[in-house]
Amino acid sequence: MRDRDGPGVVSVPVIAPSKGLPHVRRSSLVLALLLLVGALSAAGVAQAGEPERYVALGDSYSAGPLVPPQEGMPVGCLRSGSNFPSVVAAGIGAAEFVDVSCSGATTDDLTAPQSVALGSNPPQLDALTGAEDLVTLTIGGNDVGFADIIGRCALTSPTDLFGAACKASYGSTLDERIAVAGEKVATALDAVAKRSPDATVALVGYPALLPDEGPGCFPLVPFSAGDVAWLRGVEKDLNATLAARAAAAGATYVDTYTPTIGHDMCQVPGVKWIEGLLPTAPAAPVHPNELGMKAMGAAVLKTLNTTPTAA
Repeated sequence: MRDRDGPGVVSVPVIAPSKGLPHVRRSSLVLALLLLVGALSAAGVAQAGEPERYVALGDSYSAGPLVPPQEGMPVGCLRSGSNFPSVVAAGIGAAEFVDVSCSGATTDDLTAPQSVALGSNPPQLDALTGAEDLVTLTIGGNDVGFADIIGRCALTSPTDLFGAACKASYGSTLDERIAVAGEKVATALDAVAKRSPDATVALVGYPALLPDEGPGCFPLVPFSAGDVAWLRGVEKDLNATLAARAAAAGATYVDTYTPTIGHDMCQVPGVKWIEGLLPTAPAAPVHPNELGMKAMGAAVLKTLNTTPTAA
């Protein structure tokens, strides 16, 4: 994260004492100068190390729907006090933490109000004041149609267990959606950079929802082997698009897919960090549970080369 106040190094002119100056006075002068340098340097270090202003933007993979405790307004955003932004805020010791992520958000909701149950979430970019040192953003999944994909596959995939009925129903549609989402994310990153020119901007990718190899776990997760392979590829394509857009914008991309491999929705409770269509831990279906949120937060902190502060 960026230090706008410099490294805290203080230059002090060297004063050569007069030959006729008594030894005691010369010693006192040297001691005073050393104390001054120490005081100024300590002040500079303290200033440079002050916790920062952190703003979290994004969709449900930031918000943490149904992961306790649910808090914040509007309640329809289903924002958790244990979501990955909260993990990051605690890890960096942020003096000011603002979380405006909201379940169901698309890139359009960064610049326009988002209607949710029992209220409306203001445009998320309005939370940026220009004083931010860190901004995280998860976005793009809902632009591609995340909920629609899961719902359609749950209904169509079981009709052809030896094929890929869900893939066939979409054709090349999702390739086009991912490309369009990438363009919108690029525009969003540019807007964030203009509003928060001194901030480190981290675009956070999506975790491993399905096993990274193999046929899946039908009927626990009702996708055929062919559709599991296809869905895995769709998510990897989306993450690759996000990574490329982050690089082009000079932002930091956070890979949460790799560190969550082996903890997908097909795993047993306690091992899985992503809940299935029928959750076994408090979380929305096909979303990170509290363990998953901790893992995503750890990935952000590691990517930013940040050592978590002591609790």
